[in-house]
Amino acid sequence: MTPSLMPHAVCWNQDPQLIWTMVVSNGITFLSYFSICLTLFYLARKTRGVVRREWAFFLIGFGLFIVACGTTHLMEVVTTWDPVFWVDAATNVITAVLSAYVAIEFTRKVKELGFGINDYAARLTNAESERAKAEESLLAARKLEEWNRMSAVVTHEINNPLAAIGNLLFLMQVTPSISPEIATLVQQCQDEVKRIESLTRSTLGFFRQAKEPEMVDLVSSVEAVRFLMGPTLRQRGVEFEVINSGDCRVFAYAVETRQVLLNLVRNAIEATEQRGAKVGVTLEGRRDDVRVTVADQGSGISPELQGRLFQFGATTKGDRGNGMGLWLVKQLVTRHGGAIEVESNPGEGARFTVIWPRKMPEEAVAVGSAPGGAARRSI
Repeated sequence: MTPSLMPHAVCWNQDPQLIWTMVVSNGITFLSYFSICLTLFYLARKTRGVVRREWAFFLIGFGLFIVACGTTHLMEVVTTWDPVFWVDAATNVITAVLSAYVAIEFTRKVKELGFGINDYAARLTNAESERAKAEESLLAARKLEEWNRMSAVVTHEINNPLAAIGNLLFLMQVTPSISPEIATLVQQCQDEVKRIESLTRSTLGFFRQAKEPEMVDLVSSVEAVRFLMGPTLRQRGVEFEVINSGDCRVFAYAVETRQVLLNLVRNAIEATEQRGAKVGVTLEGRRDDVRVTVADQGSGISPELQGRLFQFGATTKGDRGNGMGLWLVKQLVTRHGGAIEVESNPGEGARFTVIWPRKMPEEAVAVGSAPGGAARRSI
């Protein structure tokens, strides 16, 4: 024992209760600090691949600071019986240096740390929002798929009574005693039956999806849409004009190109209320893509709605719309690596422009080719 220094036990007058209270409390504090330091070192090791090096150094420095603080408590235990106060003083000096380093670095990094925490919180919030949107989109896709299956079944089943009606009309037509007037009416009925059969066959073919992408002529897709929308065009008195230039073929899923064009053309027709007005489709084949523009002479789209027009549930038709059409258009165009935009002023109609790449992204082809993949979804 150094003659000029005395251990704490002497100063505390050999009070066992006080001595062991200080020893146990300081010992527990040291062990707690030491375990925190080991945890920080473990965290720095496990996150070294994602945490920047300077933050790793700060984490290690903070761990050393913690263990230095714990060591000062350990020295309180040692100096209770052994007056090695110079060792205790050296420990305090090291602790002071590490404390200054941590304080300076923490002050320097506090803004960055605050930004990181806020950014992480915002990402968590966005992740929850994106998860909810993904679930909503999946539910919508399932509903669309079920609707498509039901439509295909109904369309297929219509052919059976149509065949019976056609046979009955044929028997009426070959009856010897039929009058010329009745024969004319029967012939008109047969023509309408044939037209319905043609529509049902076209509808089934329109929504039949190929397993692999193929070379698709977008001009032919537009003509298929014209055929399907023919009754609506005649009923509303709307003129339909198609202008094309260059090579308009793309490598895509044919049914999805027709889905996109059908939704855009149908929306344009429904937005055009004036008889004699025009709905136009312009196709321009370029080197890397085909530019498709669908324009109408309707009432236009408000600026407020344009910003969320392609979101699920957004519609320009009020209670008559379900908000799925343009959302689906956006999904299909994006999946093919393309882009879509809208230009409109209230009272001046709307113009939708689709940039359709010549080739699909490889990841989209892989997903679409998988069993149950997105390529089999249709409306």
